[in-house]
Order: sequence, then C-alpha cells, then structure tokens
Amino acid sequence: MGTAGLEVRPVTGRIGAEIAGVDLAADLDDAVVAEIRATLLRWKVVLFRDQRLDPDTQLAFARRFGPVTMAHPTVPGLEEHPDVFDVDAQGGNIARQWHTDVTFVDRPPLGSILRAVVLPPVGGDTLWANTAAAYERLPPALRTLAESLEAVHTNRFDYGGPQGSPGSESLRAYAKQFQSVRFETQHPVVRVHPETGERALLLGGFAQRIVGMGAKDSATLLRLFQEHVERHENMVRWRWRPGDVAFWDNRTTQHRAVADFGDSPRRLHRVTIAGDLPRGVSGRSSHPLTGDSTRYNPAAA
Repeated sequence: MGTAGLEVRPVTGRIGAEIAGVDLAADLDDAVVAEIRATLLRWKVVLFRDQRLDPDTQLAFARRFGPVTMAHPTVPGLEEHPDVFDVDAQGGNIARQWHTDVTFVDRPPLGSILRAVVLPPVGGDTLWANTAAAYERLPPALRTLAESLEAVHTNRFDYGGPQGSPGSESLRAYAKQFQSVRFETQHPVVRVHPETGERALLLGGFAQRIVGMGAKDSATLLRLFQEHVERHENMVRWRWRPGDVAFWDNRTTQHRAVADFGDSPRRLHRVTIAGDLPRGVSGRSSHPLTGDSTRYNPAAA
C-alpha cells in the first residue's frame, strides 16, 4: 500500500507496476499525484485498470505532471483536441518497432499517457523495456564506451514498420505525414535522469547512426546496445482491457506494440508531457541538427 492509500502491485521485478484505488478522472489530491509520480520513477511504467477517461480528463490528468506538448511534431492530433495523438492502426499508425517517443527532437517528452479506446478481440499488447536496467547491466567496458558516444536521431524512419500490404494507402499516407518535416537531433547515448540521477540508454528506432563512425560500425554498436535493452528480463508486457491507462517515464524506457491482431481495429489515444534537454554523463546536452520543435513543445520556448 502506497503512502497516499494507493495499492501498488509490481508486475515484474524490474519494470511496471499496477496502481489500484484511484479514479484518474477525479480531482486528485496532491499527495496522490506525488505517489503516482514516485511510483513512476521507481517502476518506469504505471498501469491503471477500469478508468473512465475521455480526452479532456486525460489531458487534465497529464497536466498534473507538467505542461503537455502538441500531439506530435508532424502528425496532427484530434480535430477537437490537438494535443491528443491518435494511435490508430487502421490509419497506418502502429508503433511495432522499439522506440522512445519523439527522440528526434531536442527535448523528448518526460512521459506519455496512453488510453485504450478501441481494442482488438485478441492481441495488440504493448511491451515496455527498462533502459536504465539495460545500462546498469552492461559490462563495465561497454558502459564506459556508451557514455562516450552520441547518436543522431531522426524521423526519417518508419517506426510503425510494415502494416497491411506493402502498398497500403493508409501506411503510405501516414509515413508521408510523419516525415513531412525533417527533424534530426544529436543525443548522448547515455542520459542522466534529471530527477533520480539514474543513467539510461537513449536509443531506439529513431537512433540511426553513431556520431563519428562509419555506417557498418555504427549499425553494429546500435544493434549491440539495443539487444541489451530488449532482453526479456528488462521487459513488461501489458494486455489491454477497456478503460486501461498506461503512463510511462519516457526518459528510462522504450516500448512497442505487438502487431498480432490482423485487420482488427486497435485505437489508443496518447498525451505527452513536455520534457527537458537530455544531458550525458559528461554534462554535454543534446542539440538539434535539423528542424525547429518549439511549436511542438511550447514549454521549451
């Protein structure tokens, strides 16, 4: 039982906790918000069953943890709620590649809050991985190497991967919109968490090359570090039910959807909380190479 009366039930040993005994649509007490935040920092992903959020209350809940961003730097949000990102598989959007949200801008989100809207009859789970645990369990020599590296992240990458047939009109239209403005940012491969001081790998699908290395060496290193992130011991898998809400720390996690639901509809709504400028172990911070994300993240203006 948490200090604010919440029931916190870890889902795995390294990542993920279910929180019961709270109505996220209510006007939450400050102590409850603090308990949720503390649980998020400890378990990286917090999960809630049987909620009754709509776009307005989802946004109100998110704002208890910081200012929210626009839905996405290039993809429009809902017409009546431009800060809500529509994760609609039938519209070509299914994040089936491992990634950390929006790392192609200089200030990736602090966290994301995802709400189930329409679920397939079976399948469509979401996986999260603990990137702090992945860093901690690297051999010392690899930790030292990772701390010295920087990587370029770009939205010129289809994190949705193949969806439907190769010529899917919805997929082509979504990919075109996703890449309609080019963004590239140089991030440290290891970032220091601004609240906990933890070190975590900052990689995922948007990380496309290591600075100062050729294509082959770069790809080898990215794959090596990513394999440590994707170890089963660092993961939690969540089977969605109607009313479910997931809130994850975007600074210490990667995630992906499991695309095993065929042509069935799968739709979730995401809200992201504005983040800070990542800093590496040396103190060097991220910096943009291409694209201005100020409109996406007004808190950084």
